[in-house]
Amino acid sequence: MIDYLIVGSGLAGISFAEQALQNNKTVFVVDANLQNSSKIAGGLYNPVILKRFSKLWQAQEQLNLLNEFYKTVESKLNSKFDFKLPILRKFFSVEEQNNWFVASDKEGLSQFLSTTLISRTYNGIDSPYDFGEVKQTGYVDVALLLEKYKEYLIKSNFFLDEVFDYNVLEVTNDCVRYKVIQAKHILFAEGFGMHSNPYFNHLPLDGTKGELFIIKAPGLNLDAIINASVFILPLGNDLFKVGATYNWEDKTPIPTEEGRQELIDRIKEILTVDFEIVSHLAGVRPTVKDRKPLLGTHPNFARMHILNGLGTRGVMLGPAMAKALFDHIEFGIPLANTLDICRFDKK
Repeated sequence: MIDYLIVGSGLAGISFAEQALQNNKTVFVVDANLQNSSKIAGGLYNPVILKRFSKLWQAQEQLNLLNEFYKTVESKLNSKFDFKLPILRKFFSVEEQNNWFVASDKEGLSQFLSTTLISRTYNGIDSPYDFGEVKQTGYVDVALLLEKYKEYLIKSNFFLDEVFDYNVLEVTNDCVRYKVIQAKHILFAEGFGMHSNPYFNHLPLDGTKGELFIIKAPGLNLDAIINASVFILPLGNDLFKVGATYNWEDKTPIPTEEGRQELIDRIKEILTVDFEIVSHLAGVRPTVKDRKPLLGTHPNFARMHILNGLGTRGVMLGPAMAKALFDHIEFGIPLANTLDICRFDKK
């Protein structure tokens, strides 16, 4: 009997799998890779919500876990995934500069927002009002991470590539059974695919479609991530990841002409150099109305759990939420009320 049967191999699923393995638990993952929001994610991590100049809940704690988690996984898989790069917020006015300095004095933000304006001139970007630097930021190459982690799971005989069949799942007081697999616990980490899950589809997972580009811009020379109306992330070899759009109505992972035009218009507001669209990607982010993840145990099945709703910040939330849920299951440590799915059961 294994300890954890995990359904889903996106950021949520592999974060929990790795947390369990680091604690000497056995895992088995089932996934047919039908959901692609993790694979096409921007991969940025940033402790500050720059639209509102507010910090994330437990931002420093999440960053500490993030650094430890990806360093361990890089060593384990012998690959580089985590790239430390500053995020530069482009200012469009003196008022925006002033708002930045006001925010930098707020409790919990001072360690993340530099009070020294970055006046460097980047070819291809007009910046008459300079930039503000966010510290402790970077990005994770999520597509490569998921590919390498899946390879590891397959080589270890911990992976089954198939669509999970809820009809053959048996849940008892002692264990869960799925075909020939017997486990102490089952964890669902299916992203937007949760809507097909009869055990958890009552939860209010909205889903927000996002589209982004990979562009080639030989005239653009960046050594940082630019945050403006879109983010511009340097990938090397004159390639840049640019995004993203937000669509709350369309729930299909298919690139659209509307999304394409929106991204082109936003890029042209920032870049003064020519660019070529190399690829156009889309996915549905697993988002929740209250902007908090979905963690917890099914109200009727003590061996059935969920880790979902990581939204736009899966790279940063994944390791922290996986640890919180693992500690809850194994050691009985209560989940924060703002995270526990019980908050919806009570409603």
